Formats: sequence, C-alpha cells, structure tokens
Amino acid sequence: MPKAPSPMPPINTNSSESDVALLSRVAEGDQVAMATLFDRYGGMVYSVAFRVVRDQRAAEDLLQDVFFQLWRNPESYLSSRGSLGAWLLVISRNRAIDVIRRRRPMESIDDYPISSKENLASKIEQSAMMHKVRSVLTVLPLEQRNALELAYFEGLSQSEIAARTGDPLGTVKTRIRLALISLRKALQA
Repeated sequence: MPKAPSPMPPINTNSSESDVALLSRVAEGDQVAMATLFDRYGGMVYSVAFRVVRDQRAAEDLLQDVFFQLWRNPESYLSSRGSLGAWLLVISRNRAIDVIRRRRPMESIDDYPISSKENLASKIEQSAMMHKVRSVLTVLPLEQRNALELAYFEGLSQSEIAARTGDPLGTVKTRIRLALISLRKALQA
C-alpha cells in the first residue's frame, strides 16, 4: 500500500533568517515565516502588553491583534525606521494604552513606561536639559547650590542639612525653594 503524501511540508523555523526576509515571505502568505516571527517576538509583545494592561486575557488578545496586523499588512513595517522588534514593541504599547484608555479615559500614558534595548529617547534633548541644569546650578548663590546638592545628591532631609550647615531650618527651606524656582524658570524658558 503506497504512503499518502503529507499535506504540509515540515515546519522549518530557521531563526537565523533576517526579519526583512521573513516579512517578505509573510507578504507572500508563508505561515512558517509568520510562525518564526511569532516565536522570535511573541514573548516580548505579550510582556509589554501584560505590563501595561495587567490582565492576562487582555494581554493575550493584544498579542493576537498585533501579530494579526503583521500578517494582514507586513508592508506597514519600514526597516528604515528601526528594528522590527522595536516597531512591535511600540505597537504593543500603543494598543495596550488604548485598552487602558477605554477602561479609564483620564489615565496618563506616562504611567506606563516601557523598557527597551532600543534608545527611544532623544539624546539631544537630554543633553540640552542637562546643560541647562548645570548652567543654572553654576549661577545660583553658593548657599542655595550647597543646600540643593545636599538634598538631591546626598539625600539629606532639610533638618539634616540644617544640622550639618548650622543654619536655621527655615533658612535651609528657603534656600532650597529659591534654588528650585530658579531651576524651574530656566527649564521653562
């Protein structure tokens, strides 16, 4: 009796194949390529979704939605804008935030930070901000700068600063307040 042919070729999830190559295969309807991408990034997508929505069922739904979008429209990913992993991470976070907003529309998206190997923040903005802070600190009166440094860099309470410097507590509070007002004005300018 002859052996019946196998209805599907054996699955070969070659993990060394590039994301771009896998996406081009997905665009042609290749389910094996899609499975490889799911194996590669599914855990990350689920983790981000769960961290934001804090609900297993909702995180699983988001995981399915993100990969279903990738299956339906693999061309929506542009390799010139970054890695596929980072793109999926952002989509997962945005979808999860949408779920949260539907639950509690007044909640800030800043309450849901993400961690990523990709540098998503602008280093130029950070550098400019640090430059402003340093320049303001150098022009502050010495007493204000010392009080601020003791509070924020050494973690001392206002009472501890007063004890260390020998200044009255009210003076220490005023110096810190004036220093913070100067910093705020400089950063808002």
